[in-house]
Amino acid sequence: MTNDYMVSGDGRKPKLVAPPKACETHSHIYGPADQYPRVPGRSPDYGGSIEAYETMLNRLGMERCVIVQPSLYGPDNSCTLDAMAHFGPSKARGVAVTKKDVSDAELRRLHDAGMRGLRFYLLVDDFVSADAPEMAKRIAPLGWHIQMQDDGAWIADAMPMMEKLPVDVVIDHVGRTPPENGVNDPSFQALLRFMESGKCWVKISAPYLATTDGPPHYADVGDKVRALVDVRPDRLVWAANWPHPHHKDASDKPEEADCLDVLLDWVPDEAVRNAILADNAAVLYDFDD
Repeated sequence: MTNDYMVSGDGRKPKLVAPPKACETHSHIYGPADQYPRVPGRSPDYGGSIEAYETMLNRLGMERCVIVQPSLYGPDNSCTLDAMAHFGPSKARGVAVTKKDVSDAELRRLHDAGMRGLRFYLLVDDFVSADAPEMAKRIAPLGWHIQMQDDGAWIADAMPMMEKLPVDVVIDHVGRTPPENGVNDPSFQALLRFMESGKCWVKISAPYLATTDGPPHYADVGDKVRALVDVRPDRLVWAANWPHPHHKDASDKPEEADCLDVLLDWVPDEAVRNAILADNAAVLYDFDD
């Protein structure tokens, strides 16, 4: 398997000056195919090396990171674990994918390596939403969360199940709710209600996945972020979603600085913005502050 292009970490420097211990909370690392076997039939990676990722983090002023297991590797977390080890425990955490019958010993091994969440990427079949209650019981003693992502009108249907889980739930990419109805979308309104419970976290990330306005301002996504900030600003974190696996053309790759600079408009209160960029992630991902 070869890449059509290699994503670099280069780009413009953002206007936003990140606070100390700022954390980028959702990106993927890919390695050589002969070292890290791929799941057959899944989309190939488009670059995504540790070196390029580190360049991007430094450009954005991010001191910490959370590396999320990509769907390409299924439950084999080797590449993600190696990337976490590259940065070290003071700077990196991870979110894993496992088999449904994963042993307690393996979960403990992953925890000791820095994993703090279990990924439910419902656009592939590693897990389905019906697996969440049982897997949540398995990870609850470790203090992990379940990270969920789907697209369309999914949150309203899934919320009764998510509310009953014995762990926190992290929703990716501002929920990926349909952009046409904006903040009035029923699934987004369900997300706001779930946020009020304090058991839900939301990643401000990948605005390009559910927008009609588009870059660089993503104004319709900004309306949703402002609504989330009004409800629970202490349950929001920021992410780049690097290397933007949905973008298969180098010329179409989003600019990470655009996705960071929009916070200057969406979250004008500097203290709240700094909490989203640093303090909240330190809590969610169990950094030793």
